[in-house]
Amino acid sequence: MILKLTTGLALAVLMAPAAFAETFEVRMLNKGSNGERMVFEPAFVHAAPGDTIRFLVADKGHNAEINAGMLPDGADPFAGKINEEIEVVLDVEGVYGVICKPHYAMGMVMTIAVGDVDAPDSFLEGRVPPKAKQRFEEQIGNL
Repeated sequence: MILKLTTGLALAVLMAPAAFAETFEVRMLNKGSNGERMVFEPAFVHAAPGDTIRFLVADKGHNAEINAGMLPDGADPFAGKINEEIEVVLDVEGVYGVICKPHYAMGMVMTIAVGDVDAPDSFLEGRVPPKAKQRFEEQIGNL
């Protein structure tokens, strides 16, 4: 009896973090609710380590992927295929820059903050199209 109780308690403790993890749904759209074209909605997510981000194909022709250089040290990059729903679990705290590769120049970007963090100074370094840079700057203003 004690062994069953101990085993059950151990399983409950191991599964507790998963029970509290949240799933955020992000839609990939040709036109957002505010009228802007080529957007992720929401464009900013504040998540906790272990939370899941699910990218939904609301309109065809989009993908979700990490922009090179816009992820925390130690985090794994991800890249979904065009018209593919993708789900990622983000375990490393930091700021993630996500793009839709075909519409990056049109500003189709989003920012995910995992944990209580600030955007690193290097977040917008490198070649970032003007519209994408403008939207990233607006999004990191949420930190």
